[in-house]
Order: sequence, then C-alpha cells, then structure tokens
Amino acid sequence: MYRRHKTKVVKIGRLYIGGNYPIAIQGMTKTKTKDIDKTIMQIKVLEKLGCEIVRLAIKDKADAFAIKKIKPQTELPLVADIHFDWRLALAAIDNGIDKIRLNPANIYKQKEIEEIVSALKNAKLPLRVGVNSGSVKDLNSQKLSMADKLVKSALNYIKILEKLKFYNIVISLKASSVLETILAYRKIIKICDYPLHLGMTATGLSQEGIIKSSIALGVLLLEGIGDTLRVSLTEKPEVEIKVAKGILSALGLRSFGPEIISCPTCGRCEVDLVKIVEDLEDKLSALDYSNKRPLKIAIMGCVVNGPGEAKEADMGVAFGKKEGLLFKVKKPTRKISKNSCVKELLKEINRSL
Repeated sequence: MYRRHKTKVVKIGRLYIGGNYPIAIQGMTKTKTKDIDKTIMQIKVLEKLGCEIVRLAIKDKADAFAIKKIKPQTELPLVADIHFDWRLALAAIDNGIDKIRLNPANIYKQKEIEEIVSALKNAKLPLRVGVNSGSVKDLNSQKLSMADKLVKSALNYIKILEKLKFYNIVISLKASSVLETILAYRKIIKICDYPLHLGMTATGLSQEGIIKSSIALGVLLLEGIGDTLRVSLTEKPEVEIKVAKGILSALGLRSFGPEIISCPTCGRCEVDLVKIVEDLEDKLSALDYSNKRPLKIAIMGCVVNGPGEAKEADMGVAFGKKEGLLFKVKKPTRKISKNSCVKELLKEINRSL
C-alpha cells in the first residue's frame, strides 16, 4: 500500500512542495543563462510540456544578472544552480531568483554560508542542499559507501544551516549508481523531514539514462519518498520532462492526460499499430488535458489479448485485418477502420472528459 513520507512544506515562487502537495517535476535549461532569448525560449517549451520548476546554471555575473530579464517571462519558479563562487548566490537573490541550490563540496566556508543564509532569510527563499557523487568530499574515510558519503555530506551542511536558525531547506542526494541513489534517500528519510528532490547524476545517453532513472526514482516514489524530481539525461531537456511525467503517471501518482496502452505487436498483427499509436500520441500531446479525469486508452493489434485489454480500459480498439472493434465502458460499440481510428478515438476521448 502506497504511503507517502510526510515532509515539511517549502514554498518556491508560487509553488508549494512537500507535505501532501503533488510531486513536482523539475527541469533544467541547457542554454547559457546569459543568452536570455534562448533561455526564455527553452523555459517556455519546458513549461508547455508540463515542467513545474526550472533550474538555471549560474556560472558568472552575466548569468546572474540575466535572471532579472528572464523572470518576468515565465510564471515557473526559477532555481539558481551555484557552484564555487558564493557571491553569485547573492547576485541571483538580488535579481529575483526563487530558490538557490548549493553544492557542499565547493561552497563550504562558514563566512560565505552565513552571507548566503542572511540573504535567503531576508528574501524568504529556500535553499537546496544538492550533493552529487561526482563532487562529494572524501570525509576522511575510505570505508564509507557512496550512499553514506552523500548522506553525511548533506547532514554536515544542514547542521551549519540549522545553527544559523535556517530551516527553509530541500535536500538532494544524487549518485550515478541506481543502488547508491536508492540507499542514500532511504537513509536520509529516517533522519530528517526536509523535502527531498529526487534524481540521479551522470546517467548517460538517453536510453541508459531513462532506464536508470526509471528504476531508481520508481523504487523511491513507490516507497513514498520524494517531493520533486528531475530526470537528468544527456539529451534535450524536453525528453527529461516527458520521462518524468511518464514515471509519475506509470506509478499512478500524477495524471497528465489520457494513458495509452498498446501491444508490442507480433506476426498476428495486421495493421501498422506503431503508426496509429504515434499518431494518437502526437494529437493528444497538442491538447490540454490538465485537470481532466484520467483515461486509459487501449490500442491492440490482434484478437488474442486485444478485446480483453480494450474492455478493461476506458475505451479501446482491438484490430483485426482491416478494421477494429471499438470498446467503451467495457462494451463493444462499433467497428472502425484503421484509417479513421485516431479520429474516432479523439472524438470519444473529448466526449468522455
């Protein structure tokens, strides 16, 4: 039985995370933030796809100053990704950022942390303590597992923040290993109740990264762990958002529109099922089904499992040689041709919503 771990509520711009709030999808622009037009364009694409938080790489002052011009062009919360130069965090805050992400491995001097925390308090902004396996410090022990290093690094940093009476915190513990990522989050959830941002780091090219992220994030989410997530891929940022939505949808934790189930096809299939499914997916992605009730649509290629799957879905089609039998509310309704399948399904979907 699914039971979500209760964490503190944190406000990021207009968005609330933690507690009972929906698990939010985060993306990251892959443009130079100082290239304002390209960055805004990418944010708008991500927003249209369902991204709910966007992280920006802030490498220098020009990136930080660009936030002021980017911010009015989107309602999405913006997160500044800060490394090495603590003063960039102050500049990002001054220019209207909604949240700061710091890496304990490269911004760790007490005075610098104090300055950032003071600015965060004044602006009433949250901080993500983002620990990555690629930059985690050795912590004077070769015997610690990577999961333990991630957790210890985060907790050491949080102790500093708490001594400064700062509690507006989000945590992430990202490894490139599926198992170490899972273990790290399982450990931290037993120790503190700050909201957790889920993700992996350096997962590789699209297919391998999707597999790793789906396993690690899927396991954690099923265990009730996680308040936001990002799927990090060596790929276009749009793909990351689609995969994140797919993970949440497959687990039944969020609904982003009609769910399509289809058979893998075999020698029994008499129609181009791949083309039909792709066509329907393209048509559905162009429509706004947010805040609509979830629907399951079955598109099946033969009579073996087709009628049964179509009957169990909200609606579906089980194909024969040239035409298919349309099912709705568990009952066959009429035959439709393979050429009109997508058009007829769209009509039925819109009638049902």
